[in-house]
Amino acid sequence: MTEATSTPPRLLVADQVAGCVRLLDLPDGRERGLVEGRHLAEHAGFLALPGDRTAFVDDLAGELVVLDPYGPDAGRPFVEATVPVAVPAEHLAADPTGRLLAVTTGLGRNWEPWSDLLTAVDLAAPGGPRAVRVRTDAGEPGVTVLGPRPSGRSTDPTDPGPGRGPGDALVVLRHREPGSLTVYRHAELMAAAPACPPAVPAADLPLADDDGHGDAHDPLTGRVFAAAGSGVHRARRAGGSLVMEEALPWGGPGRGYYLRLDPARRVLWSCVRGGPAEPGRWPEWSNDAWWHGLDSGAVGRLPIGPGFVFRLAVAARHVAYARVHPDGDELVLIATDSATPRVTARLPLPAMEGAPRPGGTPWDGVQRRAIAASPGSPLVAVTRGGHGEIHLVDADRAPAPNARVTTLSVPTPLNDGGHLALVTRGSGAHGDTVGR
Repeated sequence: MTEATSTPPRLLVADQVAGCVRLLDLPDGRERGLVEGRHLAEHAGFLALPGDRTAFVDDLAGELVVLDPYGPDAGRPFVEATVPVAVPAEHLAADPTGRLLAVTTGLGRNWEPWSDLLTAVDLAAPGGPRAVRVRTDAGEPGVTVLGPRPSGRSTDPTDPGPGRGPGDALVVLRHREPGSLTVYRHAELMAAAPACPPAVPAADLPLADDDGHGDAHDPLTGRVFAAAGSGVHRARRAGGSLVMEEALPWGGPGRGYYLRLDPARRVLWSCVRGGPAEPGRWPEWSNDAWWHGLDSGAVGRLPIGPGFVFRLAVAARHVAYARVHPDGDELVLIATDSATPRVTARLPLPAMEGAPRPGGTPWDGVQRRAIAASPGSPLVAVTRGGHGEIHLVDADRAPAPNARVTTLSVPTPLNDGGHLALVTRGSGAHGDTVGR
């Protein structure tokens, strides 16, 4: 990937509690845009789309919002499009073209599963963006959207070959209890009648685990990945359905709760959590970076440290994790420029008032940290929840003695950690087709 030189990287900063999304230039933090009255669905996150665009779900308004961070430079609006979707949004994904999307619903502020609504979206429908809602199974399903398979990638003699257009796209839901991968044809979802009818799946593949959490999709091969207790389940597209493949092991104790694709190096990443099951003992949890080379087949893991680690961010030559612990928080940078990833820096982060405490959960009623990077830039951003601060570091310079962490401030506190997306022109970030 080539790094942008004519225009600076830009940072989308969502304060889902205060209800706004800011657009900042990097590295100086100059504000270039502001959308007020928007409450981002934090679990669904930001989704990178082709053309350097970004989508998210407004959990209060019940709308999918498409942003064009470089649009104002060319006289285009910052908000490109909106379309109604069912909420509370749990997961958000697009097909590789960025035209066809799907949004699943989760618990929201409820303790038990209650919503079974799935929204299918066509951003390029005749007359403008269009969305259709259907019913599936209640729970917290993950989602991926598979486009037609590119030619020349499959060695499976039973694969009928590449599809011919948007009508071939598949929506794959990863269900729990019971675990399954349920396949729908996107075109059939878009043709559903009004009033949220039940959707009829094209295929349903059982999974051995009922604890799935974490999804990824490789657009080049049509493979779908689902994290679960026993490992990472894999399935590849075969025509209008999926064929299960051998699962990938975690390679030791614990399990990953998150999957993310590095589209530039074609590596799948997660964080494997081990230790006691009780949430109140989170300072004792172990955390390992886990990776799988999609082309090489290599699988490995690397210790990060104890405490609470969840999401990660993919930069130009590094993968970044934010680790929270009572003894001190830190940003952990792992170099990805060789066959064997390695930790190159551990940068201390200022403590958060309202940070998680031993004995309580690390996610309920406490401040958190959001993290963001782009495959087209060495910059990594991480929030200081409750303080309205974002710490910015150049990962390529971080190991050097003169490396420094720059602090940017925004007018709202970023309670619950806020949420971030780092955008660079032509980075190829849309190769990861799942919202983060």
